[in-house]
Amino acid sequence: MDILAVIKNLLSTPKHIVITVHARPDADALGAALGLAAFLRQQKHTVSVISPTPYPNFLSWLPGTDGVIVYDQARPGPVLRSIQQADIIFCVDFSLLQRLHALGEIVDKAQAIKVVIDHHLDKVNFTDLVLCSSHAAAAAELVYELIKALVDENTRLDKEIATCLYTGIMTDTSSFKNPNTTPQTHRITADLMEFGVDVPKIHRLMYDNNTLNRLQFISFAIAERLVVLPQYHTAYFAIRAADTQRFKLVMGDTEGLVNYTLSMRGIILGTLMSEKAEAIRLSLRSIGDFPVDVMARTHFGGGGHKNAAGGSSALSLEATVAKFEGCVSASKEALAKNYKVHGI
Repeated sequence: MDILAVIKNLLSTPKHIVITVHARPDADALGAALGLAAFLRQQKHTVSVISPTPYPNFLSWLPGTDGVIVYDQARPGPVLRSIQQADIIFCVDFSLLQRLHALGEIVDKAQAIKVVIDHHLDKVNFTDLVLCSSHAAAAAELVYELIKALVDENTRLDKEIATCLYTGIMTDTSSFKNPNTTPQTHRITADLMEFGVDVPKIHRLMYDNNTLNRLQFISFAIAERLVVLPQYHTAYFAIRAADTQRFKLVMGDTEGLVNYTLSMRGIILGTLMSEKAEAIRLSLRSIGDFPVDVMARTHFGGGGHKNAAGGSSALSLEATVAKFEGCVSASKEALAKNYKVHGI
């Protein structure tokens, strides 16, 4: 089945469309959703973008964020009606309903045609159409391919759409340094730049836009919360709720902290464990062929990509740390083998 052709046919006449993203959306989820929404509005569709939870403050500059409906902050009635009236629901950058939290049940019961646009390896089991590829560097890449298939004499990409998609791709490739960066990734971003994307400005807004609190927290985390397990080529942060309160952190302030682990010589597996009110959240990263998505899925109810995944734990922070160290110990041979090939 030619999925792009099927979706193009569905969109051949004006529709009521809802675009959803996963809880705590990152730049790829939000950028891909906003880019798609802007293009579909060009095509005279009525479009609502709904996020289950707030997005980080550092993404508020993205074009179109002022129109995003945050479900857990909005009146439920209008959100429910919007989803019930939708002809099509696009689910962007996720393929598991639980990623929508409380919004998941509403989407699941909706009569609309549901389309998943995702680049993760999770199995999709709630949708009608699937536009997925684990070879895509970002959901924004897949949205780009969809938009290119939909372009006609009355519609085109523009700077606003290109900025949203470029930001999603740039961040999900860690500025094009991750293994998911392909020749096609560069071809797509080169095309997006033709529409006037201000690359230096996007980099500044994403990476050089820190508050003093965040910088002080990062310094504290490296000095006081970083644990290195050299025998396993592993390092991790364990951040307590009190740390978050002490530095008055807001959503997104721990973004990227886990990457400091992999900047260390001799480390190929890095993890951030953060104590939240509802659970311990884990972000796992690796270099080479060590599959953190398997560890996240098997032990922490999560998933993701081979080199970047996430999960959660209902245990205490101390118990979660012990469980993680147990997983690492059990993977000692695989980590050692991977280090010989990919380590520095």
